[in-house]
Amino acid sequence: MALRIVFAGSPAAAVPSLRALAATDHEIVAVVTREDSPLGRKRVLTPTPVADVATQLGIPVLKANRIAPLEARIAALRPDLGVIVAYGGLIREPLLSTPRLGWINLHFSLLPRWRGAAPVQRALIAGDPVTGAAVFQLVAELDAGPVFATLDYAIGRNQTAGHLLDVLAARGADLLVSVVDDLDAGTARAVPQRGEVTLAPKLELDDGRLDWSRPAAELDARIRGTTPEPGAFALLDGDTERLKVLDAAIAHDDAPLAPGEFDLRAGRLLVGTGTDPLHLVTVQPAGKRPMAAADWWRGRTR
Repeated sequence: MALRIVFAGSPAAAVPSLRALAATDHEIVAVVTREDSPLGRKRVLTPTPVADVATQLGIPVLKANRIAPLEARIAALRPDLGVIVAYGGLIREPLLSTPRLGWINLHFSLLPRWRGAAPVQRALIAGDPVTGAAVFQLVAELDAGPVFATLDYAIGRNQTAGHLLDVLAARGADLLVSVVDDLDAGTARAVPQRGEVTLAPKLELDDGRLDWSRPAAELDARIRGTTPEPGAFALLDGDTERLKVLDAAIAHDDAPLAPGEFDLRAGRLLVGTGTDPLHLVTVQPAGKRPMAAADWWRGRTR
């Protein structure tokens, strides 16, 4: 017996799950996503990635930044299950209990570690060696419901938040489908979360600020954890110049530099930190396009 599903999601990270569910025998009776938002310099109103794909798949789309006003419309669809992947809004009662099987959520961390909006970014910034994804039963408390299934993933040494999220979104889609199938078969079993709870609030612009006095490993983690958004940056010349750092690596074998000191060595731009230097690979000066860090430094010091 196939399930009638309401799917709620918005960003590109939710698209693999939507496509994976659409390829099953289950019926997605509606997709809930956030309203169109202005993008680009011309601020053109643009649908979410999930809205685009749902339209391509011929699935009815309901757009709302708050899901509560859609309660009656969702109830009228008589869903068996609600599925949420990075929708960007909270689901509360009575909607929480509207589907026969409630709502399940694909979350990109190993719960209860990194509950909240930015689990992938926070895991990288914290230097976690392993993360993963979890499918859990949605409850009123944030990301606190019992867990049906998880997958572990060893974080790559050079992975950014963007790369890591792409991997977890793809692998998590398969995990999500397996849980949906188990719920349909009546074999799904959820267990309470165990372990220390840590929170992953949404990143602010200042989360990307680099303090060269900090250890190189910490700076490298912050750069990767804030790439592509909100972006890692350093303030130069008495905080008057903003330099975005797009790619960097720890220069373990290079002679140390004073924190914040730049040096061009064998065509590589190094900057001193509290420990090893960092090799700046790609940067983006304010108002300019990304460029090789060494080229930026040569132009700046002429």
